Amino acid sequence: MSDSDSPATLSRRQFTRAAATLAAAAALRPLSASDAPSDLIDTNVSLGRWPFRRTVLDETPALVAKLREGSVTEAWTGSFDALLHKDIPAVNHRLVEECVRHGKGLLRPVGAVNPKLPGWEEELRRCTEVHGMHAIRLHPNYHGYTLADPPAARLFELAARHGLLVQIALIMEDERTLHPLVNVPPVDPAPLPDLMKPHPKLRVQLLNAFRTLRGLPVQSLAAKGIAYEIATLEGMEGLSNLLAQIPNGRVCFGSHAPFFYFESAKLKLRESVLDEAASRAVRFGNARALLA
Repeated sequence: MSDSDSPATLSRRQFTRAAATLAAAAALRPLSASDAPSDLIDTNVSLGRWPFRRTVLDETPALVAKLREGSVTEAWTGSFDALLHKDIPAVNHRLVEECVRHGKGLLRPVGAVNPKLPGWEEELRRCTEVHGMHAIRLHPNYHGYTLADPPAARLFELAARHGLLVQIALIMEDERTLHPLVNVPPVDPAPLPDLMKPHPKLRVQLLNAFRTLRGLPVQSLAAKGIAYEIATLEGMEGLSNLLAQIPNGRVCFGSHAPFFYFESAKLKLRESVLDEAASRAVRFGNARALLA
């Protein structure tokens, strides 16, 4: 759920009522081992300010405090600056400095790469060899290319060579609330199987996928080894229903904080009935495997 004062589908009052109802229902369940406090790896966090409005936790110390309060022990962290800034090396440098200054041991920087800009191959090398990053985060829709374009194939080739996890944000904001001057369509993930075919060991995770991707496409991509996170997953027992459709090892915890309320992602864990193995896998096990 967004921090916006007027979400497209629910008002703030409706969200509060829904959250309270879910929390009350969950509280009536007998506690199980999976309800106990445990570590979380949040695979979808960003630093900085959303270009079009302020969010509650867009100052890094406040975001770090919220993540620690929520039992997050590791947060895979990109930068909102990567969306519109052209100086990507500076974006990545600031990201690393901010992670070290305010969230050392918690914030794991995830580098941005824009294959439409000069020098992007050198920046990908810097992400791994200079910054020590293990993952990159792509925004094809904001950077002006599709996954069917030649730059994407070259990017995947180099990511595989460097052993990087590739995160792809299908959307960053619900298309119904986009600024009218910034019409950014969702990323089409259909070309991914062909992109990945030459690189069988390449690991790919889709972020913010469930607003635009549902049903058979979700299952098909999961069967190809692609992972997801739950920030945009909706519906009662949404996580339980998702795990009934795709392999347990394909789902990670993700909050899309600070753009979304962090508590919204935690509630999705709470209101779905999971056994201990499934809970541990979603909370941190699958994320560890992605970076193994």
